[in-house]
Amino acid sequence: MTDRPFNRVLLTNDDGIGEPGLNILEEVAATLAREVWVVAPEHDQSGTANSISLHQPIRVRERGPLRYSVNGTPADCILMGVQHLMADQKPDLVLSGINAGANLGDDVAYSGTVAGAMTALFLGIPGIALSQSYRERKNVPWATATHWAPTVIRSLTAGGWPGDLCYNVNFPDVEPDRVSGMEAARQGEGGILRIGIEQREDTREKSYYWLRFMRERRALAPDTDVAALKRGAVAVTPLKFDRTDMDAMTSLRQTLA
Repeated sequence: MTDRPFNRVLLTNDDGIGEPGLNILEEVAATLAREVWVVAPEHDQSGTANSISLHQPIRVRERGPLRYSVNGTPADCILMGVQHLMADQKPDLVLSGINAGANLGDDVAYSGTVAGAMTALFLGIPGIALSQSYRERKNVPWATATHWAPTVIRSLTAGGWPGDLCYNVNFPDVEPDRVSGMEAARQGEGGILRIGIEQREDTREKSYYWLRFMRERRALAPDTDVAALKRGAVAVTPLKFDRTDMDAMTSLRQTLA
């Protein structure tokens, strides 16, 4: 295995270009690639999922050598990076993260971090989303992601890319030496009970609203990403665009026959 197996790697996130998780990912990527490009949102884009900006112009700002911010979503960033800024030669790999907070179960549907990797998949480029779990936001255990990310990325890419998928990686909220290992895990169910609406009033007595996830606790199937993280493992989940419920197809065909 060569010291730097990749020529070009493109990085993005959804927390914004100035966030510590992206800085850590840059350091990790520098050990893997000869060129590390960063194209990340100008501001926090958490919860934007796979959305792209169709109703406003996209502006790109150079922040340094091979480093750009975009006034858009993570998907916008990957599209601009691959099809415009790096149009002369596509990246070998897209890394999205490292997100402050896990992206597990139902969260995956809303995650801008996961969307960065999914957009790479859409463009035919290997993509990996990485997130660091935490109990307290002021005490994110970044050392765990810093230590384990190079191993995970090398493991997932060493044997060639398996095809039409991307990977979602979540690091547990434990110290690096307490991690039990890496586990293949399916996307879990539940986690989000509903999306709550909180009403407030401004100083002019005009109403405004905040949306927030309302969480629920439920029994965890042992083969899920949520359960793997609870065990102190790095959870690795292969994801695809196809959301067809194949178990329901047989009965649906009979119903529609």
